[in-house]
Formats: sequence, structure tokens, C-alpha cells
Amino acid sequence: MGRDIDAITITGEDRRRYRDKVRRSLDVFARMLREHRFEGEPAQVGVEIELNLVDGQGEPSMRNADVLDAIADPAWATELGQFNLEINVPPRELGGDAVADLENEIRDSLNRADERARSTGSRLVMVGILPTLREEHMHEDTISANARYRVLNEQIFAARGEDMRIAIDGPERLLTHAGSITPEAACTSVQLHLQVCPEEFANYWNAAQAIAGVQVAVAANSPYLFGRRLWDETRITLFEQATDTRPDELKHQGVRPRVWFGERWITSVFDLFEENIRYFPALLPVCDDEDPVVVLDRGGCPQLAEMSLHNGTVYRWNRPVYAVSGGVPHLRVENRVLPAGPTVADIIANAAFYYGLLRALAEAQRPIWSQLSFATAAENLHEAARHGMDARLYWPGLGEAPVAELVLRRLLPLAREGLARWGVATDHADRMLDIIEQRCLIGQTGAAWQARTVHALSSHGEADRGEALRLMTQRYIEHMHSNAPVHTWR
Repeated sequence: MGRDIDAITITGEDRRRYRDKVRRSLDVFARMLREHRFEGEPAQVGVEIELNLVDGQGEPSMRNADVLDAIADPAWATELGQFNLEINVPPRELGGDAVADLENEIRDSLNRADERARSTGSRLVMVGILPTLREEHMHEDTISANARYRVLNEQIFAARGEDMRIAIDGPERLLTHAGSITPEAACTSVQLHLQVCPEEFANYWNAAQAIAGVQVAVAANSPYLFGRRLWDETRITLFEQATDTRPDELKHQGVRPRVWFGERWITSVFDLFEENIRYFPALLPVCDDEDPVVVLDRGGCPQLAEMSLHNGTVYRWNRPVYAVSGGVPHLRVENRVLPAGPTVADIIANAAFYYGLLRALAEAQRPIWSQLSFATAAENLHEAARHGMDARLYWPGLGEAPVAELVLRRLLPLAREGLARWGVATDHADRMLDIIEQRCLIGQTGAAWQARTVHALSSHGEADRGEALRLMTQRYIEHMHSNAPVHTWR
């Protein structure tokens, strides 16, 4: 999804050629589905984690190129902002000890990277939105030195024709305008990948959509933006607004947003790629030399580069991914709703809850999406983002219920069942799901801890809001490195 491109000047002819090539790729994709060309088993999972960089005072550090050089590991890459990095964890099968191995591998990698980052005067922070970011950090010069990001910025603003308006109402209110896509860089997430065979893809994608709100409610970790207390998971609405190519007139006409929950349950993975091409103009119309029809006719595996690049500029909260590995194509569901952090233990607990619940619901005799309207699933996501653990979400058989009640009574047992079907060792499943259970019982997410800590620092007269956010961020980093789950933080 992060394919690099060269700096380019885009012409009308480029767009026409790209549109033709994308449609040709879609036809080839449909043929590959009909001819059963995809790898199915064994299913693998993968994780991507986006991080922030801070200096010794907890302020944003715009040195990702220097930090990346110091880390010197191909698993690490730049992200949109100079204060961002990303780690890509190698895929693996989920059963046995994989959950524990994944936790240990990520912790070891983060510890090594943080030690090397310190040589540049920087530290790594896993958090949905860096609390010390200010509006003055949001300008074009803070975009990473990668042509892909520069071209994307130019194309989004060419489509809009005006500055980005960001308006968020929460306990406090934010209204600001941006002349670049840098506010998107404030949004740092964990992306969970699951390889799925084509025949099962619709069930898994529909199930992922149905539980997106619950995921966000129990994992919220983004309560502050530009010094203001907003949503518990402000990252959701910020990302929707910061990547919006539509001026108000197009919104009123019903043009779909680039950051999109979708509008219906699907019956095939083809539905999603076809919608992407039908509804969204190209942002990066870059063609390669491959003729996918010729490659397929010769028994090869086409890369479908144009279709995949276009898919990477439609930011679905659960995105379909087409990829080729070892000369064999496969499909993945990429889950994008979760914030980074607070700890590796919390991230793996969120992943275990997701993978377990997803399998149980995708394989249920009575599909959850036959009992839940798509619009209600979308409403659940935004209700959860606003209120976190205090949200009330609709669930079939319970009606509108508090998140903790829904998770404890209905969803944790299903997640345990799903992890057992994956073959996850019982002791590892229990440890991870116990973290989710304790969060629900205590009511402390990363967002709740951040808000309570800032309130305590401010109300005791120790600091004004800006200083309280800085001190809180430094304490957050200490807790993060302890790997003690956030529900235990004082």
C-alpha cells in the first residue's frame, strides 16, 4: 500500500491511460476469481504499527530520516510526517504460541529501535495522536521526503480546490483549516492483516465491519488534538476530514468520501474493488508496463499494480488487499480502525480479541450482518470513537447496551471460541483476553488514562494545559516501556 513513486507531472492523457489500465486490471481480477487462482491455506496474519517520534522533552521530533538511518532495519519505513515511522511485522500463522511470539518480537524490535533512535535525540511513542502536537507543526515542510507523499498532497488539494476544514466537537471544540494533508500524519494506527480465501472473504469483511465500533471503544487512545480534549478516539474523525477530497458542494451531492466505512454488506471481494473504481477518481495515476491479460494467459501471476495503487488511495476502515507473494496471489482483510499503543501487550490483546471474534462471527450459522443494518454498524463506529468505553452500542439481541456489558456478556466468549478455532494456545488466549476483560471492568483505556492524568496535573496547579500534556506524554512513555497493560496504569 505504501508503494513509492517518482515525482511526476500528471496530464489528462495519464489519467485516461490509467483509467483504462485499472479497468483492464479489474477484468483480469474477476477472471482470476472465476478460475480459482488464489492461495487459500494456510491463512496468515500480519501487523503494521505506526509510531511517533519525540525529543527529550516529549515534543515532536522531525527526524524520521535520521532515525531510520540509525535503526538500519528494512522492517522499518517512513510515514507521512517527519515525526512518524512504521514497522511491518513479518506474517505468520496464528496458532500455537504465535501470539506470544508476536508480542516478544515486536517488543524486541521496538526496544532496539528506541535505543538507536536515542542516538539522534529522539524517542519512539505508540499513541493514536501525539498529545504534544500543535497546529504550528502542521505545514507542508513537515511532510516526509518521499515523492509519493508530495504528489498525494498536491492531488488531494487539486481535487478540493480549497484549504481543508477540520471541525470536531467534543468536551472541547476545534475548528481549524489546513493547507496540506499533514493533519493526517497526526493519526497513527495499528493495521491488522488477515489472509482470507476468496470464497470466505465477504463473510470476514462483513464481520470486521460489524465489530469496528466495539474495537474502537475498548482500545480508544486519541483524546487530544492540538491541545484540546475532543473524542476518545479523535483519530477517526480527524482522518476522515484530513483526507477528504470533496469541497462542500460535492458532499451535498452525495459524492463518497475517500475515508470510507462503505454503504452495504458485500457478497464478494470483487464488490469492493469494483466500487473503488466506479466511485473514486485516481489520485496517483501511475502506469507500469505490465499487460495483466498477457501475463495471465501465459500462466503467470499479474501484479495488477494500477488496481492496487488505486485501492491504496481509498481509505476504507476495513480495506481489501490484493498481493502477490512467492509468485502466488492472495487476498487480505486489512483492519485499520485501531490506534497505536498504549503498550505492545495492549496491541496484541486488541489483535487477539479481533482475530478471535472475527473468526467466530464469520463462521456463525446465523451471520451477524443478517441481524444488523449496515448503517447501524457505521453509527456504532462513530459513537465508539466519540465516547470510548462510555459509548452505548447497538447489538442484536441486546439492543443498545454499554460497551463493557456487550463485551463481557457476549463478545469475549465468542473471541475465546474463535481463538481456539485458530489453534491459539489456551494460556496465551486467556492472558490476552483477560486484558480486554480488565479494561472493561475497570473502565480505563489509553484515552481515559490520558484524560485523567492531564486533569490531575492541571487541577493540582502543577501545569497549564500545554505543560500538562507534555508531562503526561513523558509519563506515558515510561508506562509504555514497562509493557504493563494500560488498565494497570496509575
